[in-house]
Amino acid sequence: MKKILAILAALAAVAMLGFSAAGVAINWNAQKQMVEMNGSLSALRTDFNDLREQTLQQLDSGEDVAQEDDVVIAGTYTIKSTKAISDAFLTGDRSALDDKQKETLDMASGILEGIITEGMSPYEKEKAVYEWMTRNLTHDGGLLTVIPETEADCDNPYGVLKYHNAVCVGYATTFRLFMEMLEIPCKVVHNSERYHSWDLINLDGGWYHTDIYSDVGSCNYSHFNMTDSIWGQSQSWNRDYFPAADKTEFCYVCMGAVEEKDLYHVPAALREVLDRHENLLSLRFGKDLTETDAQIVQQMLEDAQNRLNYSEEFSQMYMEWSWLPLEEGYVLAVNINWYNDDPYEPVEIPEDAYEKMSEAVDNAFGDLNYSEYEYGDWEDDPGYLGPVG
Repeated sequence: MKKILAILAALAAVAMLGFSAAGVAINWNAQKQMVEMNGSLSALRTDFNDLREQTLQQLDSGEDVAQEDDVVIAGTYTIKSTKAISDAFLTGDRSALDDKQKETLDMASGILEGIITEGMSPYEKEKAVYEWMTRNLTHDGGLLTVIPETEADCDNPYGVLKYHNAVCVGYATTFRLFMEMLEIPCKVVHNSERYHSWDLINLDGGWYHTDIYSDVGSCNYSHFNMTDSIWGQSQSWNRDYFPAADKTEFCYVCMGAVEEKDLYHVPAALREVLDRHENLLSLRFGKDLTETDAQIVQQMLEDAQNRLNYSEEFSQMYMEWSWLPLEEGYVLAVNINWYNDDPYEPVEIPEDAYEKMSEAVDNAFGDLNYSEYEYGDWEDDPGYLGPVG
């Protein structure tokens, strides 16, 4: 019996040694895999940090990415292609679209059907879209403001057309979608600092900048079909990648420019435009205009703006002006922004509602125990933050 027990003990020892060896082998393999995995993770982490540092250096140095889509604006909103929707519109094949894209296509198609007529030129089509967007896609006023269901809808045509409430990326991609559906070449441009985006449109071989976002709610054509010379005074972008906008045939401020020879007539011309409550003064000067002449006009406009600021008639407006060099002379563009055209005012509450309002609040909260503070003691309270508003 003792021999049997000894043999069993020996076998158990050998078995335990075997399991232990196997365990060592298993642990060694697992550790080896963990070391290899950690090495891969470390390499990925290094690559990510290098990419992050490179991106930050690009932003600091002003270096820009040479692409149109898949660019992140303001660190949050991504410029995304809309070609699938416009292709479906042009071919009539909607099979590749998801439900959201189909709804976007339906909304966009319905809008174009209402504003585009047969025989329109590409410029007239673009202008019709610009006017519809800047007049209809305003932020809702009042307390019943409609907001997107998700933040993602702020930067795409679905959110713009459904909620009328979006960021610049949403307006830019929506305008491009309309242009693509109308077979007018269009690109979404982002500025070098990547906090803003707008559109470049091609009309009869020439490119023009249009920024719907800046004109939404006013439709004053301030940012409609601009040249590089005009828009370059406010924004910078990758001019090596995006085509040059150096034509003036469809530049809005040039098309309506009135010939002017007398510098000192500028204030009177401005007053006429203001009295008509218009948005643009555009004057064309000859090539003999000098830098001194431009400084004189600048000073007169600044003086006029100062006086307008304190007037009862025009205190609710401000002006922006710029010089556009032409092959033969210059155009002075004075954009006028009226920011009280449609002010939001609280709806007047009916007199008979006040008693009901007071009674309703008393019924709900009349049993509360109030603080022993006397009127005027609140300001002595360390937690008092001051009056609201």
